[in-house]
Amino acid sequence: MKKDLIMSLAACAAVASAAVPFSASAADTVYGTMNIPYADFYAAEFEGSSNSFEVDAVSSATQNKWKANETGSVVDGAWKAGGLTAGTYNDGEGKILGVTYPVAVSSDDVAYLTENYGFTALSEAPTAYKEVSVNGDSLTVSKLIDNDGAVEAGGEATLETTTSYGDYQLTVKNYPQDADVYGVIVKTASGEAYPMRQLENLWRPKGQIAWSIGYVTKVHGNTLVVENYDKTEGQTVTEVDFITLDGYRTVSGLNIYLPKMFAASIDVADAAAGSGSTTYDTSKIPSDYEISASVEGEGFTATSSGVIGYKNVKPGSYTLTISDKSGVYADVSGSFLLTSEDVPVEYKDGKLTAKEGFSEEDAANYLKNIASVAVGENSYNAAGKRSTKIILEDGSIDFGVQSNGEDIFANGASGPYTITVKATGYTSDYTFTIEEEATEEPTEEPTDASQETTTTAPATTTAAATTTKAAAKTTAKSSSGTSSPKTGVADAAVPAAGLALAAVAAFALRKKND
Repeated sequence: MKKDLIMSLAACAAVASAAVPFSASAADTVYGTMNIPYADFYAAEFEGSSNSFEVDAVSSATQNKWKANETGSVVDGAWKAGGLTAGTYNDGEGKILGVTYPVAVSSDDVAYLTENYGFTALSEAPTAYKEVSVNGDSLTVSKLIDNDGAVEAGGEATLETTTSYGDYQLTVKNYPQDADVYGVIVKTASGEAYPMRQLENLWRPKGQIAWSIGYVTKVHGNTLVVENYDKTEGQTVTEVDFITLDGYRTVSGLNIYLPKMFAASIDVADAAAGSGSTTYDTSKIPSDYEISASVEGEGFTATSSGVIGYKNVKPGSYTLTISDKSGVYADVSGSFLLTSEDVPVEYKDGKLTAKEGFSEEDAANYLKNIASVAVGENSYNAAGKRSTKIILEDGSIDFGVQSNGEDIFANGASGPYTITVKATGYTSDYTFTIEEEATEEPTEEPTDASQETTTTAPATTTAAATTTKAAAKTTAKSSSGTSSPKTGVADAAVPAAGLALAAVAAFALRKKND
């Protein structure tokens, strides 16, 4: 930051000599900050552009994003960035209306702007600001006045056309990292300017800018604005201007072509894993598109006529990408599945391992494709950013894993649990059980070498896709395999003889009583 802006509720006591007055007297100019609607903030930024349009407010269904509008500051000499939507203001119901930015206004308009646009006076003239005047209920907002002049940020930018955040995504490598970004203007070689807004287009504070021309229109449940931005197709980006509290930070000298598009994705048919072929839809591809097709991974061949061949490929999800050799059109991709009914793993000795008849490579492929794991009635996503890793890469189970701060396995490793695994590319789910660990129960008689003993074997395992395993709990006998006393063993014969004498005595007593 070139200057720290000190907010004050009092009107300016003095006016910088560089100020542009609204009347003959410079004392009539007051500096402050105010809430400026996007439409007004960007209106004058179209100056010199061959296009202009009213810039809409931004609607968001994600509360923790549109509310994250705290501004950044310098802490211990280092810049600490603000929130995802730093510098914006909203209606409190999910709509970002515009930005809160420094302005220069007439003292006659202060009361109106304070009541309707949250005007707050500054104690000194800001480095950059917009002049605002009021005519009835209408605002007139000037182009940004940058007293220190635009700063050439240099650097370069890259383009993506296969992104889930829009049809085009620019990543500017030398974006401002020491200031909040209040707005961005993308300029093209044809003399057009395209304003960008927080969360709709500036969706990450990392120099990444995305917009839609009509193919990718939904992002996190929000509908992207297409009107006006669709005119960028086929143009070349030459400059990106970032608006900060210090004024413009400009990345110029760019030459980024925005290729034409015909679809957001291409349809590819699923097929059986192993060796074979599948097809992709070529009906929507323009006739002048010079197709170059490829599938990431080993064992694939793809032709321009819509056929994908493969050999010894394991189950899973794969992506076809087609490119235009002429460079006129954007790349288009499509995902497809190669599937199998086989489940190559079994639960054994506390982990998922390769089942008989399958290789360790088969088991590893299954483990990396696990999509979800259900423990009892609760299912947990096992893939993606917010996944819960229950089954680890080596097939073992993390019995200490939590979800939302609560233990998934309430009894630790002791069970009982029923676990169901779903894996991408495998059409059969795999279900197995972990039985409750049994504890040894004391016998009624004193323990000696002839007594029966009980031990617990590994947990019972069953699989929906495989044969039921043997029972988990077994009873181990003494070393002879029986609990009956051996002939000639005195310690065992004595109790037997005593029992026989007792039986004879009881019979004799009964006869006497009769």
